[in-house]
Amino acid sequence: MSPSFPEYACAYAKRLAAHSKAFARQVEFSKAELADDGCGSDPFGEAGRARRCWGLKQRFPDRVLVMTSDRCFVNCRHCTRRGLLESAQVVRTDEQLRACVDYVKAHPKVRDVLLSGGDILTLADREVMRFVDAFASLPQVEVVRVCTRAVSVNPSRITAKLARMLGRSKKVWVNTQFNCADEVTEEARKAAALLTDAGVPVSCQTVLLKGVNDSAAKMLALLRRLSAARIRPYYVFQCDPVAGTGHFRVPLSKAKEIERFCAERIGGLAMPRFVADIPGARRKIPIDML
Repeated sequence: MSPSFPEYACAYAKRLAAHSKAFARQVEFSKAELADDGCGSDPFGEAGRARRCWGLKQRFPDRVLVMTSDRCFVNCRHCTRRGLLESAQVVRTDEQLRACVDYVKAHPKVRDVLLSGGDILTLADREVMRFVDAFASLPQVEVVRVCTRAVSVNPSRITAKLARMLGRSKKVWVNTQFNCADEVTEEARKAAALLTDAGVPVSCQTVLLKGVNDSAAKMLALLRRLSAARIRPYYVFQCDPVAGTGHFRVPLSKAKEIERFCAERIGGLAMPRFVADIPGARRKIPIDML
């Protein structure tokens, strides 16, 4: 048996996986991925109902997601788009980018643009800024999110030059993902510092994953390390209902226990919201409502 979603990790991620079982579980193929868990490859309708124009998705009125790349520094085994990237509509040409910009202009409620993929930082700096500037220049856009795992899995990609360019518009936030305390290395802390020192806030979306961070002590350690590195933990997601990820899912009751444990031991600045992204919902749903 072989993975339908290819295994891939950049050199830094391979070194980290060699020293961290929790991180290795995120990047190494498991036969459990081939089990039928009753889920589909596109629960959020990104290839259908959420599509607005080539490479642009919209699920919520105030924000859109633009597919800037179909490559990543790591093929995370829990990836929401693991079944979509091979055939994803990616914005590559100036004409395609203009169509996305025109869509945003035509929808004045949009104030937040997510530059995602894949990972936008697999592109060259010039290409990254082509996307950033196209949307940051729009008066209606207040936030441009650069969605990347580079901070945690390829921190050398964050350079002082790139950080300065990202900070120019005063609209860019970097959204990253750390899932275990082992990922908060000295290299990752330096990468985050380059961004925050350049005026680019760094926030973290963690995914609750069985065998990675599904204990109260492990989650608390991660949140404390993130806040010490000036990385704001703002979401802990239940693993999305995507085919091939069933072995990562943590029971809701255990997720609630972990949330309570952490909330009793850290302040609000370091305490993220524990949520589930549910197909068809109008918001991310706090797990205490489920």
